[in-house]
Amino acid sequence: MTTLADIQRRVGVTPDGVWGPRTAAAIWAALPDVTGQGTPDMLNVRILAETVEHEAIVQESYKDSVGVWTWAIGLTAAAGVDVTRYKDKPASIEECLRAFVARVRAQYLPDVLAAFGDRALTEAQLAAALSFHYNTGAIKRADWVKLWLAGRVTEARTAFMNWRSPASIILRREKERDLFFDGKWTQTGFATVYPVSKPSYQPAFGKGKRIDIRSDLERALA
Repeated sequence: MTTLADIQRRVGVTPDGVWGPRTAAAIWAALPDVTGQGTPDMLNVRILAETVEHEAIVQESYKDSVGVWTWAIGLTAAAGVDVTRYKDKPASIEECLRAFVARVRAQYLPDVLAAFGDRALTEAQLAAALSFHYNTGAIKRADWVKLWLAGRVTEARTAFMNWRSPASIILRREKERDLFFDGKWTQTGFATVYPVSKPSYQPAFGKGKRIDIRSDLERALA
């Protein structure tokens, strides 16, 4: 099995097995462009599981809180996915995750890297920033990013929590904040899968089931 230390040796970083800014920058510089947009692919299971655990999975099409047809991990037609094809036709967990990974690679990862410019992010920081952006779409205009880039870390940490509406999102935002600023991981590699109630086509939130997504996510990344 290839270890982080092995990778560090290949990219010319001291092989200490620690994922830090120098390692991230060296790997980003060494990786080929796999997105077609000049953006290196730094995604892994741990990083993506952070967002999936917050978002949850619905394997067939459903209507969100404002009636928009949605599928998988919050994907809609705006993501270029024909979500209605999954109406009454549940997809596998792996298929849901493949669609999610494709969207992150095409939009969310490039957005996050662009927002932070030439500042390398740790694995924890990238995971937190991606989760924040997937939920808010605001990485390019968030004050906390600008403050962090300016070295005003304490203010950035406080500003992170400006994105706290609705109230149900506060716990997620706190976890993202603590991951970005303290490297404190809370994701477990598990996510909640919700069935769809009919004829309303709303997620049955009272019937969620926790599953281990790590193997499926590994295959989705391949």
